[in-house]
Order: sequence, then structure tokens, then C-alpha cells
Amino acid sequence: MAKRPQLTGRAAILAVVVCAIAMSLAYPFREYIAQRRQIAELEQEQARALQHLRNLEDQRRKLEDPEYIKQLAKRRLHYCEPDAKCYVLLDGKKGTVPAKAERKQASVAPWYETIWKSVQAADTADGQRAAS
Repeated sequence: MAKRPQLTGRAAILAVVVCAIAMSLAYPFREYIAQRRQIAELEQEQARALQHLRNLEDQRRKLEDPEYIKQLAKRRLHYCEPDAKCYVLLDGKKGTVPAKAERKQASVAPWYETIWKSVQAADTADGQRAAS
């Protein structure tokens, strides 16, 4: 009895056809996935834009209110209405420089001091070379 080949011609053609179909569907499927991802990103961006629009509309509504405008003027511009006694505290917690910022400013030397130190360092380096 003769052994039949394991892979017949029909089976080889069928395998080639299945591979061709799989290869022809791979690119559209990949594009479909990429488009779905892009749609999701655009929907998120749209949601952020709508939230920003709502915030701006809330702010616009507040700015149309005369009482809110008065509060802003008092707080930001230290506006005082006529016939009213208003006080501004200079040593209050608002508007003061934090201690960290003060330390940073104090630790940085003035520009002229930095230049003078570099001139002195260059002078001592030249003097050492001349002595050698």
C-alpha cells in the first residue's frame, strides 16, 4: 500500500487562500482599531472642551452679577465704598512671600558679586601659571 502524502495539492492551495484572506483582512482590521482609538480620544477632548465651556459660562454669569463685581473689586483692588471704613492688613497671611521664597532670594548672590569673584579667580589662576 502506498503512503499518501500528508499535504495534498488541494490542501496547499486552501492554506494559501486562507493566508491570503487573513493577510487581506489584517490591514483593514488594524485601521478599524486605530480609528476607534482616535474616536475615543476625540470624544474625551470634546468632553473636556464642553466642561471648559461650562466653566466659562459660569464665570460669565458671575461677572454679570453686580454684587460679585463689588466683591472682586474689594478683594483684588482694595476698593472701599464711600462712607465706609476699610482697612488693609499689610502683615496678613495673604500676599506675603513664603519663607521658602525668601530663603531662595537670600541665597542667590548679586550679579556684580558673582562677576567680581570670577575676576578674582581668573587673576589667581593667571598668577599661578606665571609663577610656574
